[in-house]
Amino acid sequence: MNRPPNAQLTHFGFFCQNLDQMVEFYTKTFGLVLTDRGDYYLGGEIAFLSRSPEEHHQIVLASGRPNELNFNPINQISFRVDNLAALKTYHENLLRDNVPLQRTITHGNAWSIYLFDPEGNRIELYTPSPWYIEQPFGVPIDLSQSQSDILSQTEQLIRDDPTRVSIQEWAQGLKSKIFN
Repeated sequence: MNRPPNAQLTHFGFFCQNLDQMVEFYTKTFGLVLTDRGDYYLGGEIAFLSRSPEEHHQIVLASGRPNELNFNPINQISFRVDNLAALKTYHENLLRDNVPLQRTITHGNAWSIYLFDPEGNRIELYTPSPWYIEQPFGVPIDLSQSQSDILSQTEQLIRDDPTRVSIQEWAQGLKSKIFN
C-alpha cells in the first residue's frame, strides 16, 4: 500500500458568535497569543492564536457563527505536511482521485490546499514558507508548477509587504511574547 506523505494535525479553526470574547478566553485561559487579526474573506473578522513559536496559529477564530443549531461551527481542520514537495504530492493525489478542491493558495507564510471531507468539514493541508507576512493573506497559486516557480511567485507577491520578515525573525518575536 502506498502511504501518503506525512501530515500532522496542527491547528483547529471554528466559527464563533463573539470574536472578542473568544479571543479573550483563549488568551487569558490558555496563554495563547494573538498573532494576527483582520478581515475574513467570507465576511466579518478572523483571528489567529498560538502558543508555539513554531506555529503561526494553533487556533483560528472566525466571526459569523449564527445562532441556529444547524450551523457547523468547524471552520477548518488543518494538517501540516513536511515540505512543498509533500504538498505537491497531495495535490497530485487529490486530483488523481477526483477529490474536489475548494482552493489552492499562498498565505505568504504558507502554501495551502483546501478541500471538504465527505460530510462537508473543511480540511486544510499546508506547509510553511520561509517568510512571515501579516495575516489574513490569500492569493490563488497553481501547485502543479515547479517548486522553484511556486517559491519565486510567492516571493514576488510578498516582496513589497511591509510586514515581511523571515520565519525565524517572526518566531523569535513570538517567542518573546509567549515567554515574557
